[in-house]
Amino acid sequence: MADVIENTMELEEDTQTGRFLTFSLGRESYGIEIKYVTEIIGIQAITEIPELPEYVKGIINLRGKIIPVMDVRLRFKKEAREYNDRTCVIVVDIKDVSIGLIVDSVSEVLTIPEQGIVEPPKMNKGFNNRYIKNIGKVGNDVKLLLDCEKLLTEDELEDLSEVQ
Repeated sequence: MADVIENTMELEEDTQTGRFLTFSLGRESYGIEIKYVTEIIGIQAITEIPELPEYVKGIINLRGKIIPVMDVRLRFKKEAREYNDRTCVIVVDIKDVSIGLIVDSVSEVLTIPEQGIVEPPKMNKGFNNRYIKNIGKVGNDVKLLLDCEKLLTEDELEDLSEVQ
């Protein structure tokens, strides 16, 4: 029986390999590994909490569970944008902390083969974009593949887990 469960878990992991939920911020397309995503919801009422970083907009009540939400635009030092009916919250689980990522719009789930994934170019010595893990090539398009675990530092994760 344990073998069956183990094989099922491996199979589940295999079906998620190379699969990314893609979303937009302005004209850029990003992707996050589907294994981190628990659900996608429309934007909803956010309760602000004092003394959080500017990019953490506050908390939402998702079916009785309190989840902090982070505006990915602000995290990436992009211009703030008014939320609209296309704005989505991607709920992800990072190291057992649920957090909502506010994005302009969600596109689709893509499978990007291993050969279509490359390391980001090294720009210059001082530049290192910690959020971008890889670049996904999809036809003529490029998807910036995020490193979910680096969206928040250990300290930030700890602070947010106390909010929950």
